[in-house]
Amino acid sequence: MYLDFYGLNEPPFNITPDPRFLFFSAEHREAYDHLMYGIEMRKGFIQLTGEVGSGKTTLCRAVLGNLRENVRTALILNPAMTEMQLLRAILNDFGLEPRGRDRLAYIEQLNAFLLEQLEAGNNVAIFLDEAQDLDPGVLEQIRLLNNLETDEYKLMQIVLAGQPELVHRLKREDLRQLRQRIMVRSHLTALNEKETNAYIHHRLNVAGAEGRVTFSPRAVHLVHRYARGIPRVINAIADHAMLAGYVSQTMRIGVSEVKKSLDQLELV
Repeated sequence: MYLDFYGLNEPPFNITPDPRFLFFSAEHREAYDHLMYGIEMRKGFIQLTGEVGSGKTTLCRAVLGNLRENVRTALILNPAMTEMQLLRAILNDFGLEPRGRDRLAYIEQLNAFLLEQLEAGNNVAIFLDEAQDLDPGVLEQIRLLNNLETDEYKLMQIVLAGQPELVHRLKREDLRQLRQRIMVRSHLTALNEKETNAYIHHRLNVAGAEGRVTFSPRAVHLVHRYARGIPRVINAIADHAMLAGYVSQTMRIGVSEVKKSLDQLELV
């Protein structure tokens, strides 16, 4: 609705995980580097945690988009599945037609695929999003998958991305072997106010604002206060504030526009 008024090419504050809009705070950059390192150096298990809306999925998609061409990847978005369903989902994501009807057959097929990729000079990485919802039995199956290795290499790198509850789940006594195998860990916390300001204007510029539309410092302060530095909530507030700015025909989003947004979102 407001794109033409602001001269934007696309909505700047969509909540979809578009890696083009990824803002690198210090922690997001560190987490990105850790994931790239863990995959490229074949570290096996890699853990990424953060609060709801902190940017985990967007970060994972950015990593997926920037891995070397010799890395075969699978992205599993729905963790609410059984062990057999998980194995089928992994095989399907690699373009394989699952053979047989039992877990052993699936694991043998996956192992053969991994050895083929190693022979071809390729690496393999699996991203499991919302991993905090994985059943303990499924997590144990994932640990067993990581046993597929040669004397020199882990055949498959597994990224467990989830909310902080994932950390608590992995502290279970029956999951201690999995916990001990996680070699790379990163955690995303909320943005501070300075980062919130940079985040908002970064997304505006990616959308084509080129400085034409801005948020005042007091407006940013108010956004940060109510969003508590969570990118997804920042997006929601900023989007409605932009709409209020369009109604007011202003290119500078101020406190008034943010307050209207907060009212619309019932955050006050």
